Amino acid sequence: MGRVLDAIVLTISIIGAINWGLIGFFNFNLVGFIFGAELMSRIIYAIVGLCGIYLLTFYGKTRQMGSASA
Repeated sequence: MGRVLDAIVLTISIIGAINWGLIGFFNFNLVGFIFGAELMSRIIYAIVGLCGIYLLTFYGKTRQMGSASA
């Protein structure tokens, strides 16, 4: 289950990053375009933010992997 959750969270975060790239380069908000409603967009942004916070735990995982191979 942990690996599946990691993959889902990473995918959602990548989609969020692509959306920010589209906003920065082209002033096009893909989330707003797809979901339209302000409430739904805010929910999507909150989910992406939570995924980003969860991804901070990857630093601990990579540190553990590095010390195991040393």
